[in-house]
Amino acid sequence: MNFQVKPVDATFGAIVTGLDLKSLSEDDFADLYKTWLEYSLLIFPSQHLSTEEQVKFARRFGEMEFDLSSISNVDQAGNLIKSDENDRVKILKGNMGWHQDSTYMPVQAKGAVFSAHVVPSAGGETGWADLSAAYEALDESTRARIQDLKAYHSLYYSQQKAGFTQKKKDSEYSGYGFFDQDPPLRPLVKIHPETGRPALTIGRHAYNIPGLSEKESEELLEELVDFTCQKPRVYHHHWEVGDSVLWDNRCLLHQATPWDMNEPRIMYHSRIAGDPESEFAPGHP
Repeated sequence: MNFQVKPVDATFGAIVTGLDLKSLSEDDFADLYKTWLEYSLLIFPSQHLSTEEQVKFARRFGEMEFDLSSISNVDQAGNLIKSDENDRVKILKGNMGWHQDSTYMPVQAKGAVFSAHVVPSAGGETGWADLSAAYEALDESTRARIQDLKAYHSLYYSQQKAGFTQKKKDSEYSGYGFFDQDPPLRPLVKIHPETGRPALTIGRHAYNIPGLSEKESEELLEELVDFTCQKPRVYHHHWEVGDSVLWDNRCLLHQATPWDMNEPRIMYHSRIAGDPESEFAPGHP
């Protein structure tokens, strides 16, 4: 390989140096893709990608669910958003719960590229947790208990539970994830379509496991998240301006962490679409 890979102190994740993501050769990209499947989370320091360069890089990993979204407490006019009632702030704070992206959509996202443009002086880290290692670490009785269970997933549910009820109209967030559709029902255990490793499918969007009471369902899902998000299965990244990361949404939870919202934090997120064929193949209801 023409680049260096340094694993982080966790069951997953690595820092990659020696590459310019703006001009990857086909051979380097092929090696990088294999490295991504091996580590699930790749961190690229000091890449300083423009938004156009970020989208171009993300598109090499597959079809896009969406090209670019600003994850920021700064509005389009460049002003800090002060109100906790602002829908953008509600999404930012909701994202501080552990989750997988787009499990509330018909097809769960494959992965994402995330880049830092403005970072606060303290806080605002992003954390990830290893859903494959968590499944493998479960005792046999818990594995047997959850093997055939499923849960519904909804962004309405997760935001309301966190106390961040969204407006349904006249909001920049009133459409994506907030529309009239039946919530998808996903198995708690899924097989990664490229690595073959089983992984939990859980997080804050999951609720109401059929066959269990509401209380039993909530307790089981919280237990699984708590178990997953323990060392050595967690890693939190302290951002520097210019950093980019790539993660595999099929086998990692992630979360934002709090910061002083009197300081700006401007990140850009590009979401890679999942594959409907693997999503709904046998074993992937």
